[in-house]
Amino acid sequence: MNNVIVYSKNNCMQCKMTKRFLKEHNVNFEERNINQDPKYLDTLKQQGFKSVPIVMQDNNAPIVGFRPDSLKELVG
Repeated sequence: MNNVIVYSKNNCMQCKMTKRFLKEHNVNFEERNINQDPKYLDTLKQQGFKSVPIVMQDNNAPIVGFRPDSLKELVG
């Protein structure tokens, strides 16, 4: 399990639930908060994303929103 990145923002319930799910399943991740560092927002907009959370891992398709079914695949 490597290179998991979670894009999030402040006061986002789906972001909190996604991060909690990953922590409970011992998945290490790097959080990139778009409120704390707006360059991440620009990066996401350039890629066509319009909401968070977004979970990215290596070459896997991004997971948008709180999706326990898809997150379970990361836990593997």
